[in-house]
Amino acid sequence: MKITEKVIRAFSDHLSREERAPATIEKYTHALRTLARFLDGGALTKEGLLAFRERLQTDVLPQTVNGYISAVNAFLIFQNLDGMKLRHLRVQRQPFRSAERELTRREYERLVETARAQGKVRLHHILITLASTGIRIGELPAITVKAVKNGRAVISLKGKNRVILIPGELRGKLLAFIRREGISSGPVFRTRSGQPVNRSNVLHEMKALCGAARVAPEKVFPHNLRHLFAQLFYSAEKNLAHLADVLGHTRIETTRLYIASSERVYQRAMGQLHLVI
Repeated sequence: MKITEKVIRAFSDHLSREERAPATIEKYTHALRTLARFLDGGALTKEGLLAFRERLQTDVLPQTVNGYISAVNAFLIFQNLDGMKLRHLRVQRQPFRSAERELTRREYERLVETARAQGKVRLHHILITLASTGIRIGELPAITVKAVKNGRAVISLKGKNRVILIPGELRGKLLAFIRREGISSGPVFRTRSGQPVNRSNVLHEMKALCGAARVAPEKVFPHNLRHLFAQLFYSAEKNLAHLADVLGHTRIETTRLYIASSERVYQRAMGQLHLVI
């Protein structure tokens, strides 16, 4: 078989029926289109898949390769081609976060200040919403006028409900934004055509702030605001279970990844041992 746009759309519809998150659907279809370009119109074969994995290993990080493999394997299952599934790469979990990708509170503040100074009102409110609630970018459409008025949003996915709390200070700012923009119902953050903003919209606008905000582009992406929220929440509460509840994690091990300290913290602690004599 060949991976055509029609096949990709069918796969996307299948993921929607499975109630996969919008961000997952976007990521999986992107991976499939990348594979289709690599195959360049050729048929899907195990040899081609192995060559695709090998090419990815030369271009991106192992964790990213595994993300592509997960997407491809889901597609293969959808096509009843389980025998062609690829093995994931073995990746040792990093005990700390790379300083090159760690977004600090001050850098976040500069991004927000820059968005405000440039008159990007919607983006300014998106940034503070993502950072102060810890929600995923795919959950942003759940921030509706009704949710803001109630101070909480409810997300239903795969038969499970997750409550997103909207802090009082944020609620006040969002209510003012809603009044100013004349939004009467539905998602608070939407495009000019009235559709909810998606990750692509937000990422593009965030990257455009980097130069003026003096923040490295590799640190600026929506999910890093979720990491920042987790770091600051845990610093204030020191309760991993509460953080897992707020982030919507079912496994504490997943939550631990969000509060991993940066390399600088480890370097500082090691330097204080004074064992080089």
